[in-house]
Amino acid sequence: MKRLNVILSVLMLVCVLLPIAAQGTKASVGEVTLTMGSWRTDDVEQMNRLLAEYKKVAPTVTIKFQPTNPPDYNATLRLQLDSNTGPDLMYARSYAAGQELFKAGYFADCTDIPGLMQNFTASNLAPWQMEDGKMFAVPFAAVSHAVYYNKDILKKEGLSVPQSWEDFLSLLKTLKSRGYTPLANGLADEWDILETFFLGLLPNYIGGADQRVRYESGELKINDAAFVAAYQAMADAAPYCPNGFESVTYNDSQVLFASQKAVMFVDGSWTAEVYKDAPFDWGLFAIPAPRGKQTAICFHPDMAITMNRATTHPDEAKAFLTWLCTREGATKASQNLPVGYFPMINFPITLEDVHANEFLALNTGKQTDARFVWPALMDLYAPMNQAVIKVMKGQLTAKQAADSVAAVF
Repeated sequence: MKRLNVILSVLMLVCVLLPIAAQGTKASVGEVTLTMGSWRTDDVEQMNRLLAEYKKVAPTVTIKFQPTNPPDYNATLRLQLDSNTGPDLMYARSYAAGQELFKAGYFADCTDIPGLMQNFTASNLAPWQMEDGKMFAVPFAAVSHAVYYNKDILKKEGLSVPQSWEDFLSLLKTLKSRGYTPLANGLADEWDILETFFLGLLPNYIGGADQRVRYESGELKINDAAFVAAYQAMADAAPYCPNGFESVTYNDSQVLFASQKAVMFVDGSWTAEVYKDAPFDWGLFAIPAPRGKQTAICFHPDMAITMNRATTHPDEAKAFLTWLCTREGATKASQNLPVGYFPMINFPITLEDVHANEFLALNTGKQTDARFVWPALMDLYAPMNQAVIKVMKGQLTAKQAADSVAAVF
């Protein structure tokens, strides 16, 4: 009997303690901290503002933005994921680079995130979609490419925005003859002359996505007349770049334009905020197509956010991605994205910055496409980059440049 009383006492104690233990467990997981990886080191302030907005929606969740130096992001993220130390949430590259990490089992399947398949167009989903239709990220932002120009100088010289590539070359020639450096672009960092200039003008010569896929399949050849003409355009622009442009870095180019030492700069929309306090009036125009062709825009799907398949907080990570798929989340994101990054969700969103709207207006009535090599031909990035550099240095003809890339296709 005594033994029975002891057992009953123990059972009663357990019954009392279990709810307390459960409450303790609930409290310990009530406050959750997630980490977010990114290659956008310039966006710490903006992303912290956005994540603070999300905390108003999810008070128990803190998301820490932990970006990596952009050139190191891919390698660093892969190392983290391989060692099971990857962030809970992370920026996902579009197309092949992102697909590879999904295939490796690192990116979670995002297909069933509420609102994802309903609130984005098929074309905006495609860069982060597998062949079987599965989504590996939530589209976050796109960027555009155009020509920045000093309105004050053109007005002073009685010059106007060119309507064709031939007009553009004529404008460059006139500016140079009057003592100006027409273009700020250089070659030292290599990536920018390919991504912003060559891939920015390429749709003017080969067409949009419908033509790109024909090159990807091999139906059209990447050393055809259209490609040769695009390389020739780069060769024709080279004499109007700064003296010693081979040694001019991307940052140098920004400084040259900002200090009015160069009249124009072919670049991406992400640079727009750099010139927000510039002491002169500046604007944008689309890289013009040659006469007889339609001007097209390289509007590139740049960033998406995904979750780590191995995160210990899948519900909280998924809830954040779900928020990004809502009108509220997309609006907050657009308000806190850096100038020159454009939301991809299928809701009407008003941007406050004048130049951001000017960039978007360039898309009106024009074909748009991603950077040519991103969807399926990233193996051609390096050889194409070198071909552009060599043709601008005069080391290859346009035909030789096109043939050099075709040789490794």
